[in-house]
Amino acid sequence: MPASISLDLCGNPDEKDPVSVFVQLLWEKGNAFEREVVGNLRVAFTDLSSYSNEEKEEATKEAIRRGDALIYSGRIKAGDLLGEPDLLRRQNGGYVAGDIKSGAGEEGASDLEDGKPKKHYAVQLALYTDILEKLKVSGGRTPFVWDIHGDEITYDLDALQGKRDPTTLWSIYQDVLTQVISITGKTEQTLPAYSSTCKLCQWRTVCLNAVNETKDLTLIPELGRSRRDAMSPRIKNLPELASVDISSLMRGSRTVFPGIGPDSLEKFQARARLQMIPDSSPYSTEPISLPVSDTEVFFDIETDPMRDVCYLHGFIERRRQDNGTEKYRPFFASSPTPADEEKAFVGAWKYIQSSRPCVIYYYSKYERTIWRKLQNKYPHVVTAEEIEDLFSSAQSIDLYFDIVKPKTEWPTRDYSIKTLAYYLGFSWRDTDPSGASSIEWYHRWVETQDEAIRERILQYNEDDCIATRVLLDGIRGFGQR
Repeated sequence: MPASISLDLCGNPDEKDPVSVFVQLLWEKGNAFEREVVGNLRVAFTDLSSYSNEEKEEATKEAIRRGDALIYSGRIKAGDLLGEPDLLRRQNGGYVAGDIKSGAGEEGASDLEDGKPKKHYAVQLALYTDILEKLKVSGGRTPFVWDIHGDEITYDLDALQGKRDPTTLWSIYQDVLTQVISITGKTEQTLPAYSSTCKLCQWRTVCLNAVNETKDLTLIPELGRSRRDAMSPRIKNLPELASVDISSLMRGSRTVFPGIGPDSLEKFQARARLQMIPDSSPYSTEPISLPVSDTEVFFDIETDPMRDVCYLHGFIERRRQDNGTEKYRPFFASSPTPADEEKAFVGAWKYIQSSRPCVIYYYSKYERTIWRKLQNKYPHVVTAEEIEDLFSSAQSIDLYFDIVKPKTEWPTRDYSIKTLAYYLGFSWRDTDPSGASSIEWYHRWVETQDEAIRERILQYNEDDCIATRVLLDGIRGFGQR
């Protein structure tokens, strides 16, 4: 459970970070999409959006008593539970709740595979369902989402999450509710933790200062909150982990910590020692063999998940490992239309083909995932086999999964490309370099066609490509332990 709940209740609001431009964009686009959806409804509905607070709650009760077929922007309350579902639809003699989302209603969905419910959506919908049940006006545990694709996604709250998993979305909600009640009742307080999900939170600086001060275990890459909590009765911070005798934590072939094996524990200790020893240097844990080619290509893409579009494919090309030969080649979708997305993809694919023979470097599997998706959308551009051949080739290197994760250790709190490139001395030219910011810039470009915004996007992407090259060169200079 994020520490932000405790901080929202007890923290000093003056210490909060400003709302990021990306979060503001999410609010803006979410509200605009909701207005668009409601404005295009072809059925009669009760609109309560002009009401607020208790007045809205009373208007919702009255609409439910009348049995109105569809209620927009209501407010429901039962005891200490309060919710404002976008929609309440009459069903099975009662009501089910629905929300309008400016994103996909499921995660991992594609033309080839079914998606899975988003747990944060599910918890929100389960809250509304719980209130309706307590008010004795529920039409069942099957709330729904109307998503950006125009699809209605039913969330069956009682369905098992897997054949061998007894968990349901309803049980997940109950666990969350129990913990929230403990936190709001001040019988439990969540500890700050370092996580990639904290980047857009307004309490991120407060939490980061806290975990740095306490030398919290979540500063170790891949350890995480749940493992930290499992270890905390015996090991509370980085100094303790760095100095502990691991043999004292073994019970036969296992450790005393659930879900943490001996190899993982040794790895986490090595990372703790790197952070605790001044002037530690990164190193490789085994020999690193990289392909040799006169031409190296460093690849990075930018996507907008709200519009489901890949708007930029960027490449840095370098000859004979001479940085003076570097050239940046961007393929930019001038608008978020299928035609422009396809045009950019065509240009990027032709560039890759014309650059061969070369070695292609990228960071994590995202580029491969998106190119597979683009191939499925535009199959006449390139075949699925050609995409697989490109990314499975020995001349195609995922620096994160092929090199950094399995073969190196760093004295850093995570292994993001930005953290590692910063550590190696590289700096982005932009004052707010992030993929989330790039998405916000792209939205502004689409609205204004301001060339300065387009150049900002390209410069950020170019720096991402250069950072990949900086990382490669840094790894080439590593010693081995």
